Amino acid sequence: MSELPPCPKCASTYTYEDGAQLVCPECAHEWTPGAAEAAEASDERVIKDAHGTVLADGDSVTVIKDLKVKGSSLVVKVGTRVKNIRLVDGDHDIDCKIDGIGAMKLKSEYVKKA
Repeated sequence: MSELPPCPKCASTYTYEDGAQLVCPECAHEWTPGAAEAAEASDERVIKDAHGTVLADGDSVTVIKDLKVKGSSLVVKVGTRVKNIRLVDGDHDIDCKIDGIGAMKLKSEYVKKA
């Protein structure tokens, strides 16, 4: 009999095969063999700009749309170049400092890599 891997959710050793899937009888978790390794490898979040170019920490980007600054009458104009960005988790995934405005968070869908 082949040795089946333990459940990735509860670590139970009583897993069994059901067709192409593995099933845990204790927590009812179902998974395909090899999918856990693929999920761990794809945990790293990839942030892309408006044109699909992958962004990294320290990149320079250009704003492609006028952006109103919330709580202020200032506007970040199209073509504003932002240097040395930092990628963060959350709704706004770029943390940066814009000359004349200060620290800001931007969405990656409104910038392109410079």
